[in-house]
Amino acid sequence: MALAELYTQYNRVWIPDNEEVWQSAEITKNYKAGDHFLRVQLEDGTELNYPVDPAALPPLRNPDILVGENDLTALSYLHEPAVLHNLKVRFVESKLIYTYSGIILVAINPYKQLPIYGDAIIHAYSGQNMGDMDPHIFAVAEEAYKQMARNNKNQSIVVSGESGAGKTVSARYTMRYFATVSKSSSNAHVEDKVLASNPITEAVGNAKTTRNDNSSRFGKYTEISFDQSYQIIGANMRTYLLEKSRVVFQSENERNYHIFYQLCASAMQPEFKHLKLGSAEEFNYTRMGGSTVIEGVDDRANMVETQKTFALLDLKRDFQMDVFKILAAILHLGNVEITAVGDERSSISLEDKHLNIFCELLDLNCDKMAQWLCHRKIITTSETVIKPMTRAQAVNARDALAKKIYSHLFDFIVESINRALQFPGKQHAFIGVLDIYGFETFDVNSFEQFCINYANEKLQQQFNLHVFKLEQEEYMKEDIPWTLIDFYDNQPVIDLIEAKMGILELLDEECLLPHGTDENWLQKLYNNFVNKNALFEKPRMSNTSFIIQHFADKVEYKCEGFLEKNRDTVHEVLTEIVKESKFRLCANFFQDNPVSVSPFSSTINIKSARPVLKSPNKQLRMTVGSKFRSSLSLLMVTLNATTPHYVRCIKPNDEKLPFEFDSKRVAQQLRACGVLETIRISAQSYPSRWTYIEFFSRYSILMTQQELSINDKKQICKIVLQRLIQDRNQYQFGRTKIFFRAGQVAYLEKLRSDKLRHACIMIQKSVRGWLQRKKFLHIKQAAVTIQQYFRGQRTVRQAITARTLKQTWAAIIIQKYCRGYLVRRVCQLIHVAAVTIQAYTRGFLARKKYRKMLEEHKAVILQKYARAWLARRRFQNIRRFVLNIQLSYRVQQLQKKIEEQSRENHGLLERLTSLASTHMNDMDTIQKLELDLEKLTAQKRTYEEKGKKFKEDSEQKIFKLENQNKELHEQKETLETKLQEKTEEMKEKMDNLTKQLFDDLQKEANQRMILEKNFQNQKQDYEKEIELLKGEIKILKEEKTQLQHQIQQEIVIQDGLKMEVGQLTKQAQKIPELQKEIELLQTQKLDVEKQAQSQKRELREKMSEVTKQLLESYDFEDVRSRLSAEDLEHLNEDGELWFAYEGLKKATRVLESHFQSQKEIYEKEIEGLNFKVEHLSQDINHLQKLFREENDINDGIRLEVSRLTSENLVIPDLKQQVSELENQKSDLENRLQEQTIKLKEMANRLHYELEGDRTQRRTNEAQNEIDIKEKERLKGTTQEIEGLSNGLMQDEIQDEVKSKIKQETTRLTVENMDLEEKLDMKDRIIKKLEDQIKTLTKTIEKTEAHVPTLSKEYIGMMEYKKEDEERIIQNLILDLKPRGVVVNMIPGLPAHILFMCVRYADYLNDADMLKSFMNVTIDGIKQVVKEHSEDFEMLSFWLSNTYYFLNCLKQYSGEEEFMKCNTPRQNKNCLKHFDLSEYRQILSDLAIRIYHQFIIVMENNIQPMIVPGMLEYESLQGISGLKPTGFRKRSSSIDDTDTYTMTSILQQLSYFYSTMCQNGLDSELLKQAVKQLFFLIGAITLNSLFLRKDMCSCRKGMQIRCNISYLEEWLKDKNLQSSSAKETLEPLSQAAWLLQVKKITDDDAKEICEHCTSLSTVQIVKILNSYTPIDDFEKRVTPSFVRKVQAMLNNREDLPQLMLDTKYLFQVTFPFTPSPHALEMIQVPSSFKLGFLTRV
Repeated sequence: MALAELYTQYNRVWIPDNEEVWQSAEITKNYKAGDHFLRVQLEDGTELNYPVDPAALPPLRNPDILVGENDLTALSYLHEPAVLHNLKVRFVESKLIYTYSGIILVAINPYKQLPIYGDAIIHAYSGQNMGDMDPHIFAVAEEAYKQMARNNKNQSIVVSGESGAGKTVSARYTMRYFATVSKSSSNAHVEDKVLASNPITEAVGNAKTTRNDNSSRFGKYTEISFDQSYQIIGANMRTYLLEKSRVVFQSENERNYHIFYQLCASAMQPEFKHLKLGSAEEFNYTRMGGSTVIEGVDDRANMVETQKTFALLDLKRDFQMDVFKILAAILHLGNVEITAVGDERSSISLEDKHLNIFCELLDLNCDKMAQWLCHRKIITTSETVIKPMTRAQAVNARDALAKKIYSHLFDFIVESINRALQFPGKQHAFIGVLDIYGFETFDVNSFEQFCINYANEKLQQQFNLHVFKLEQEEYMKEDIPWTLIDFYDNQPVIDLIEAKMGILELLDEECLLPHGTDENWLQKLYNNFVNKNALFEKPRMSNTSFIIQHFADKVEYKCEGFLEKNRDTVHEVLTEIVKESKFRLCANFFQDNPVSVSPFSSTINIKSARPVLKSPNKQLRMTVGSKFRSSLSLLMVTLNATTPHYVRCIKPNDEKLPFEFDSKRVAQQLRACGVLETIRISAQSYPSRWTYIEFFSRYSILMTQQELSINDKKQICKIVLQRLIQDRNQYQFGRTKIFFRAGQVAYLEKLRSDKLRHACIMIQKSVRGWLQRKKFLHIKQAAVTIQQYFRGQRTVRQAITARTLKQTWAAIIIQKYCRGYLVRRVCQLIHVAAVTIQAYTRGFLARKKYRKMLEEHKAVILQKYARAWLARRRFQNIRRFVLNIQLSYRVQQLQKKIEEQSRENHGLLERLTSLASTHMNDMDTIQKLELDLEKLTAQKRTYEEKGKKFKEDSEQKIFKLENQNKELHEQKETLETKLQEKTEEMKEKMDNLTKQLFDDLQKEANQRMILEKNFQNQKQDYEKEIELLKGEIKILKEEKTQLQHQIQQEIVIQDGLKMEVGQLTKQAQKIPELQKEIELLQTQKLDVEKQAQSQKRELREKMSEVTKQLLESYDFEDVRSRLSAEDLEHLNEDGELWFAYEGLKKATRVLESHFQSQKEIYEKEIEGLNFKVEHLSQDINHLQKLFREENDINDGIRLEVSRLTSENLVIPDLKQQVSELENQKSDLENRLQEQTIKLKEMANRLHYELEGDRTQRRTNEAQNEIDIKEKERLKGTTQEIEGLSNGLMQDEIQDEVKSKIKQETTRLTVENMDLEEKLDMKDRIIKKLEDQIKTLTKTIEKTEAHVPTLSKEYIGMMEYKKEDEERIIQNLILDLKPRGVVVNMIPGLPAHILFMCVRYADYLNDADMLKSFMNVTIDGIKQVVKEHSEDFEMLSFWLSNTYYFLNCLKQYSGEEEFMKCNTPRQNKNCLKHFDLSEYRQILSDLAIRIYHQFIIVMENNIQPMIVPGMLEYESLQGISGLKPTGFRKRSSSIDDTDTYTMTSILQQLSYFYSTMCQNGLDSELLKQAVKQLFFLIGAITLNSLFLRKDMCSCRKGMQIRCNISYLEEWLKDKNLQSSSAKETLEPLSQAAWLLQVKKITDDDAKEICEHCTSLSTVQIVKILNSYTPIDDFEKRVTPSFVRKVQAMLNNREDLPQLMLDTKYLFQVTFPFTPSPHALEMIQVPSSFKLGFLTRV
């Protein structure tokens, strides 16, 4: 698009103005090509025809949306008025002093202290890219630091500007930034020393001028050195062109250097009295300017500060006093009175007070000094002439000496500072900060201004080349065709000054001449350059000046004093006098070969592209001009070898008023400092550069639906631009950006605004039309209604007559009937139609329903079969699952039975275990003593004595046990004899009873014959039932044989296990303590055998007692009364068959009278037998299940053995011990087989004896066959029951013993029971041995001996040895990994274990042991926290455990306040002997330290996510906060590929929360941690919002509020509303509200003041000033509204602090929460590897 087409109505332009430089005007009429006038309207309403040149139209004004940009190059129209206006808006309205201009940072001096330089600001800019946040001096420093670290290249920061523009402060802030972000880890405080160099150099090199109260009168390049870790290790300083003339002359309202006034202000101090100083008004060199005091500056306090910085740099008191002596001497030298003696001579009185003080301070010869200050020695080839000097010449000589001394002193101080900042070794990289004077032009310009402007010419040339290079790199990076850009080259001016026969060389040449004068030198300049060089001019009205056309402006220099200042010489005689001084420092100043001042230790070795011309003449090289040219060339070499960064300081007004903007002065400085040149270079190419995403987001409104349907956004942008901008030269497509020429972005903004305006008009048109139509229809309806009522009223009035009323009534009647008929007819038709429709519809629905039911029926059949199949499959799966669960449950039951058996055996094992443990201790001590035999013989003897004592004790105990064993055997024998006696007695009684029974039977034989037939019939029926029962019993016998066969198979399996164990023994290795386990097993075996014998004896005793009681209590006379139906049923259920038999015999005597009752008895007896058979079958089934479970267990054992064999490949030493164990097992099995053989033999013998009894009884009872058969049946059933009793449990055996039909049967059953118990016991022992083998293999892996000691009741302590403390700390603290362990642990399990160890030490009342354990525990926690200081999980784990440990110490301390919630058992577990309150305090401090580190780790993890997630990420889709800045990404750093979102923050918070919950962190501590995290999120987000003007918009406020709601939802989801975390987000929430609220009226201001209570006044004003509209339709916040809000907030008392302190930590409290876990129930997991601890 042609530029002239943009000059249309409503667009604005800039026209020149005399006062404001440029003035804005709005075009009121479209401009046509060729017009010579432009119709415009000024801002004050004045309309005028502005004359224009069609070839050079006035510059266009940028849209308001682009005003206030962070980067001037982002403006669409790049020219001087746009730059000036943008700076003014930012400075005056937004109170922003920093603005980017390409690679330049423009810094405007606010003349006011601003809260934007705190440490919080430094940390906010640290690590950020340069274009991401608002412009700031810290952003430039961060960019330099980042590029140095990333590219490993040296950097430079060039700070320039006028005097009073703020150069020194800017340089100071950059150095402070480096010192803060790169603190060294050493204790040398190098950063403080680097910063301390500033106050010293400012004191000796800064002075008050008319433009600045702290003006630097010298140039300074500070080189800050960094090591490989990019931490400051030192610094070096180079100075340029000190203004020495200020020492002896100051203009009006100016001062000398600050150090003189500081010294005079401290003259009355005791340490300065020997300097004999007074006030500054007493000395010529300090009162010349007439202004000895600076308002608001305390020179005396500054002197104290200067002395402190001297001391900080290790410059001792003697050094300081030497410096102060020379400074005082200079002041006294200025007061030396020189009197004129005639016109040609002058003299100084020898009694001159100040002369004497001067000579006294410097230790000089007073007479010589007085003479040669007024005389001059001239040496010729033939003679030496002493020539007197006039008073003026003498004064000049005195002043020259003063200047020379001060110059040397300044160089010496700088050199001393450099020495103090020196560092050992070699620097890795450096950042140089150049604080140098900007371009100067005054009414009278002399040699100093000439050198300053010469330096600025060199710097501007370097700057132009760097800008050109960056532009070229940008074009090449984006693949944009490179076109040569025309830029100003100031090489001709530099050649005019420094080339051969240039101004400086002619000056040096004139200085060589004895009678050279300024006028002669100026005449040479006229002759060489006037009309020959266009950059050199001769003033029209002056013959003592010359003009040079610099890059910034023309400058007229006055030649007076050029030669003298360039020579900078002192009379040779005076220098000789000073050399003779006994004051060594002063004498060294004037040595012939002085040490190089301010050495530069740079590692750069680069040749200058333009070598400096050097003269062979030594005197020429020593002139000020030649030295300055050399140092400037070295500076250029340094800058060219580094990456430069530019800071241009601007002075807004000459009156030093805060935030006042003088457009003329600012425009002048912008031209001088190169900012406009940068703008011009940018404007010639493509200044506006947008990424494709930014362009698409901003201008998607200009795209058609067809274009938006394309997936590739880059292609869409290209198509849209080709359609909107026809001229392809106005833009270029790069790889990642679109490049626009000046004005094209404004044109696109205009198109966008036009489309939005058209859309707004369309919406307004439609809405207004709808409103008007709605209004019209409402009015029309009202009018019609009014007309209706009016006309009706009129008609009624006209028609009311009698005739009309009758006619009307008749018509109504006719209408009624007619309408009724018509309605009925219609209703009938409708009814018929409805019925017809319903009939068809219902038929259709019925058929449809039938088909559906048929389909459903078929589907049901299919589903039935499918579901049946699925149910069967599910049942099979469930059955398999249930079987697996049953198997596992039964295995657990068997293990529990084994544990119960082991607990029963513990009583007997306890003594032998103690003996084994003592024996083990003795063996350990003996082994240790044998290793240290030669060194520790004395200890060996003591241990041997202890060993002997232990052996004696053990032998005594064994002897006692043997005695007890003998006593038990004796008791056994006595019991056996008693039992035999009792059995004989029982036999006799049984014989008597049988005889009596036979007599009774003979007497009753006659009676039985009568009832024999009836009884036989019933007997046959009963025998059939008994035969059925016998068949069932045979089946049970077969099942028993099958079970025995399975037992044999189990024996075979056990043999296989023995073989596998044998194979395992071949692989065993290194089991030094296995013998102890085998001895323990042997003792257990003996104890088991003893226990079996004791149980056998007890059972026999019980049997004898039962039989005795039965016989004593039996009364034969009461049989008849006792043989009731209930008693018999009870007897049958109990299995007391013998009493049933006796009752049957007695019952036959009264069979006639009790036949019916006998029948019932037999029926109940059969029922009892049936029940017994069922019970036996159930028992057999149970036994079968047990055998199957045992098979499964054996299979598991085999798998475990195979696994152990594969894992333990290196165990050869186990062979012998396991073989012994195998032998013992085989012995047990042999004995078991012997017992089983005996059992079979006894059973056979019993069978034979019973058969014999049967035959005898058949012969003896031939007359009573019925009774004999019944007796045989009962005996048979008894034998069968006894045979089955071998497979029953112990309680069933005891029940069967009670039958006692014969004493022999009883004895055999008891022995059978004993054998059964032994068999079970052997099986248990075998299983226990197998389990112990498993434990032994585990102990082999651990290489630790483990002697299990089981106790029935624990008291909540852990027994340990003092030498095991290190192992406890290593395994429980240092090596413990929280992940994977905390899931299966109670919260704080390590803490509880530690406390149980503490209880054990307290139980022993061993203070040293307790103190040692507490110390190593605390040290271990400190060590693990230090080693894992960045591991969040580990810190969370040990914070929780430290907290639980502290609570345990409180809970069991015995103090009443901590025992309120304890159980009685917990109160018993309290500490008894020691008060650990001191350790509680240490643990509390340690917990606080862990908590702080824990918070720091969480903050470090979540901090990088906060700004991208909370501020930059757009969680609300469709509400884009993108502003059309178009600024280029200034930082060349690599962008992070990972983009954090709000989801990232929530996920990180959830991870923190879940980890803390898993580690058992107390809920109160968890809430405090979450509160701290939320405060950090709010503070960092708000701080970033303060520093990012582009984020201060209404849409961004909506995004922030949405993100806050996500955080609140997270708190609600985690039930953390009571944590006060939400309140910490209140400042951020109010800031978001402030961005969204209306900001126009007084009510709005009042509402803001009432609502924003959590924001300070500074923060509210900052947000209002930074508010940036995203669209043209949004309005800026006016300065008057900001002032109004500020006035309303003046009464508020808050801190004037902008940034929130992100390092602030809320006070942490550790609430006391008693542990609910009983100490005696706590078990140590095997994963802790604490097998050497023993629960007590």
